Amino acid sequence: MSIVVDNISKIYGQQVAVDHISFKVEKGQILGFLGPNGAGKSTTMKILTCFIPQTSGNASVSGFDVAESPMDVRRNIGYLPEHNPLYVDMYVKEALSFIADIHAVEQKGKRIAEVIELTGLGDEQHKKIGTLSKGYRQRVGLAQAIIHDPAVLVLDEPTTGLDPNQIIGIRKLIRELGKTKTVVFSTHIMQEVEAVCDQLVIINKGKLVANDSVEGLKSQYSAKSLEQIFVLLTNPANQQD
Repeated sequence: MSIVVDNISKIYGQQVAVDHISFKVEKGQILGFLGPNGAGKSTTMKILTCFIPQTSGNASVSGFDVAESPMDVRRNIGYLPEHNPLYVDMYVKEALSFIADIHAVEQKGKRIAEVIELTGLGDEQHKKIGTLSKGYRQRVGLAQAIIHDPAVLVLDEPTTGLDPNQIIGIRKLIRELGKTKTVVFSTHIMQEVEAVCDQLVIINKGKLVANDSVEGLKSQYSAKSLEQIFVLLTNPANQQD
């Protein structure tokens, strides 16, 4: 099992951000991690990527416990946070070289060339990151996340703020990466979920409200679209007969 989340909770003072959630992601799956703003998605992702500790429960990535073996988790995971942190005064290829050095990537030049081709950054590699469109900046963020060839990718709303063409490009890239890696990504775009995901986890107010495939959820809530199912699960007051 590539990712195991077992009864994880995160509490800030009196606020319960994540409330005893559990799910598993098999190797090679693409998991859509859904929920309204403030549901606890980013908090869960930060726990999985060892940015913050959980209050209780356990989680592991590629067999390594996030609390006991954080460095091993980081070696096996690539993370693109919602607010993509980039060195905007660096050139694309220069930034990838810097990140590759941090990960002690072997055959660095070859790997950088592979990642540039995979993420479609060939024409942009000699440009400063600060001059790129948001779509290409997201591609740079993805390139940095995969430069060390991690087994698991965690992508927090990777298509937010992109135009339709850019969304299609990033979506295609996620599908391609999902052929060889386990991918967890959050999004609010239901068409994206249907086009890309093998499995869905939906949380609301920190609690798990669904864990199934797209087909499984649609079968359970017959005659409803995925968007309607999402609204139903995250705001039952909106349920209509």
